[in-house]
Amino acid sequence: MKKMTVLFSILALALSMSATSFASDTIKLGVAGPHSGDLAPYGIPAMKAAQLVVKQINAKGGVLGKQVELLIQDDQCKPEIATNTATKLVTDGAHVVLGHICSGATKAALGIYNDAKIPVMSPSATDNGLTYSGDYPNFFRTIAANISQAELASGYLLDTLGFKKVAILHDKGDYGKGFADDMKMLLEKSGKVEIVLFEGITPGAMDYSSIVQKIRKNKAEALIFGGYHPEASKLVTQMSRKRLKTIFISDDGVKDDSFLKVAGPAANGAFVTGPRDLSSIPLNAAATAEFKAEYGAEPGAFFQEGYSAALALLNAVEQAGSTDYDKVVDALHNKYVETPVGKIKFDSKGDAEGVGYSVYKVENGAFTEMK
Repeated sequence: MKKMTVLFSILALALSMSATSFASDTIKLGVAGPHSGDLAPYGIPAMKAAQLVVKQINAKGGVLGKQVELLIQDDQCKPEIATNTATKLVTDGAHVVLGHICSGATKAALGIYNDAKIPVMSPSATDNGLTYSGDYPNFFRTIAANISQAELASGYLLDTLGFKKVAILHDKGDYGKGFADDMKMLLEKSGKVEIVLFEGITPGAMDYSSIVQKIRKNKAEALIFGGYHPEASKLVTQMSRKRLKTIFISDDGVKDDSFLKVAGPAANGAFVTGPRDLSSIPLNAAATAEFKAEYGAEPGAFFQEGYSAALALLNAVEQAGSTDYDKVVDALHNKYVETPVGKIKFDSKGDAEGVGYSVYKVENGAFTEMK
């Protein structure tokens, strides 16, 4: 056992040295997220954002006089794959990493990056514990925590929608259950709402009719769901078929065009939280135009946050004057950078200062921001 411990210590040191060495001919930016599978619509926009940022920066001479090299890995938003992805990026010498996308995958990978002293920045992982626990000093994000969107959603439910009886479901994952737990806590604290059902569902199941029947039986006025668009689409579709008048309320894991396309008319009337519309920020508009010119389509979910993360990470390396871990982390905390989500730096926990959420309603097959 002692020999194995020594071996692992030597391996960790070697990986750390390879990740932080500045002898590399390039600055290596790792990008990890789902690029295949059901949740690819969340990972591909951030990957393409990184590609656009790197293309632009390299055309201007790179970072610290070196070209930026992209190391792209697909984790399918699965924790068991994310650990392999992280190990691969560390082994390949990533200096900084943009990712992961889903909270569960992010949490699974973070310890590997932390041991190797590699700064990591997610455009979308909102689980509270990723920054609030203090366990991952190498982690940063360009999106606010779950608790922020839960506070907004619960406040909107209480003050604007005025529901008194709600059901809460989640997909049993770190992200979905985290949002559901926060909503339950905040609504119970208000003393104004009766929670008639709190339950986890099985992701990927073909049929949720039994849970829909429970929602009907308990006469819930609203269904709060913590999770992603594949399950949300099935829930609202089956609720519509059963002619339930229950209003659907969910998180930014559902605010994606895939939800609108798959659920169709059944999505109308649903409320979801998502990053604020920041299209009035000049750099935001420019990044969106850049994407449309390159790919001939709208960017998709978390593109702006991914673009901002790529800019923030590479700016921190430039400001640090090297890829030294401590210097890069210090720059992220103390040096502002202009991004599509605003002029930001990161607080002591690793959260971007000034970012937040809005409530959106699905109307006529599109998301409308509620002012």
